[in-house]
Amino acid sequence: MTSDTSFLSTLSLWWKAPQRYFRQELLPLLADLRLAILLLLAIAVFSISGTVIEQGQSLAFYQANYPEDPALFGFLTWKLLLIVGLDHVYRTWWFLALLILFGSSLTACTFTRQFPALRAARRWKFYTQPRQFQKLALSTELSYLTLDQLKLGLIEKRYRVFQEEGKLYARKGLAGRIGPILVHASMLIILLGAIMGSMMGFTAQEMTPSGETFRITNVFNAGPWSAGRIPQDWSVRVNRFWIDYTPEGSIDQFYSDLSVLDQAGEEVKRKTIWVNEPLRYKGVTLYQADWAIAAVKVRINKSPVLQFPMALLDTQGGGRFWGTWTPTKPDFSEGVSLIAQDLQGTLLVYDNNGNLVSTVRAGMATEVNGAILAVDQLIGSTGIQIKSDPGIPVVYLGFGLLMLGVMMSYVSHSQVWALEGDGRLYVGGRTNRAQVTFEQELIGLLEQLELTSQDKELNAIA
Repeated sequence: MTSDTSFLSTLSLWWKAPQRYFRQELLPLLADLRLAILLLLAIAVFSISGTVIEQGQSLAFYQANYPEDPALFGFLTWKLLLIVGLDHVYRTWWFLALLILFGSSLTACTFTRQFPALRAARRWKFYTQPRQFQKLALSTELSYLTLDQLKLGLIEKRYRVFQEEGKLYARKGLAGRIGPILVHASMLIILLGAIMGSMMGFTAQEMTPSGETFRITNVFNAGPWSAGRIPQDWSVRVNRFWIDYTPEGSIDQFYSDLSVLDQAGEEVKRKTIWVNEPLRYKGVTLYQADWAIAAVKVRINKSPVLQFPMALLDTQGGGRFWGTWTPTKPDFSEGVSLIAQDLQGTLLVYDNNGNLVSTVRAGMATEVNGAILAVDQLIGSTGIQIKSDPGIPVVYLGFGLLMLGVMMSYVSHSQVWALEGDGRLYVGGRTNRAQVTFEQELIGLLEQLELTSQDKELNAIA
């Protein structure tokens, strides 16, 4: 029996030791405002780095833009960038750890400081001795006023009044104590939304010619839990892609007429998108992001329509041009190169020696190498950026609550005590902010009640 009791006592000590450490050491550390500020600054710095440094690019891109010699700022090379994870900051374990630690700090502060402050504000306590009013910043003694008169005046000022025999307590502005709690809760919701987006979101890019159908396959940035969220049961058809040009010939806007198709190929949603006007379907957003020239349709003499793909040319920064090679003889012994800069239809025709021999527009023909080359159509490709971020609605909710909490935090929590005895009325009060406004309000109320009381006495004498 003694052995069992000793074992249980030892087990109890082992169980209480972690609890004691958590309450006395870890919880106060997490609730420390200095730690919260330090974590917030770290999150801000790394978020800025994720904005400045291109995210989700290829190895060749980082090697070209962040070489080892000379290193950017003397230390930032592509190797360091990839090792630390600065190419995907928002999905690194250490950035998520910072978010979780900051959330833990907010939670600890809420439960150790904000909730106790709210509970203290909801409790009321009457003053029973005149000397208790001396510790208040604003207090006075009155002989012309009764407790009931003060109560009615405070009620008109929207105070909640508690009264016992000869004693009174009133308060208003409890929302000012709830506001900081709501601010902390909203920040936790925002952090949750950010983590959800990092772990479950994905980004893809598809370049599809007009008339073609695509599925979301070219995913270049995805969270570890996003595999089940990439759509497999629907596809998208590009009904038409076109560009509007200004009178000067520059691009005004480009459009894509898209249809969402189910597994049976039936259209379930259709919308024309352009920049800043996306299509949304089942939590996935499709943005108009880019364009290209996919192919050209031509006829050689009396041949049927032939379609040749066009590729983006490397112009060393000299603009975007697309080109293809088109045979002018059936045995492919001769041909010409067709170069286009836009979808307005003008093509430059070069011979095998690189000499410009002609220009032609869609719907027109030209003679090259003894053959008639007719251009029927330039086919454009639309660049669609596809994003899914399940954390966005959660983040929006958090920001909405944050704004509400900030506004509530500016509400002053004001308290008034009163004690009636020995033919006198002791009145005092305090507030947590807007001290001058509170003093003006309380003094004005007392002066108004004094005038009302004097008027009643004069009327009674008359």
